Amino acid sequence: MPPHPDVRTVPLQRVLDALVDPVRRLIVGELDAAGRDLACGAIDLPVSRSTATHHFHVLREAGLIRQYYVGTSRMNALRRDEFDEAFPGLLAALIAADRRAADRT
Repeated sequence: MPPHPDVRTVPLQRVLDALVDPVRRLIVGELDAAGRDLACGAIDLPVSRSTATHHFHVLREAGLIRQYYVGTSRMNALRRDEFDEAFPGLLAALIAADRRAADRT
């Protein structure tokens, strides 16, 4: 697995580009709500497996998640503390906005 970027060096534009996609925001929201690391397959996504792999890759490259293996399962950890240090309030605001939007539907 490629190395994970130092969140402090990730340009804001890369982060925003990663978070503009609703599937990627769904992944971030699910990881945040779970409060623990989740396997890729534990998150129910409305896309094919190969497309899901792409979304996880984009999130990893933007510094939002850390991936590692446990046996044959690829686990995903939301890098909340590191991300909040580099971009204070951004992730909390995004997750809260998505939850408000979901409550309205």
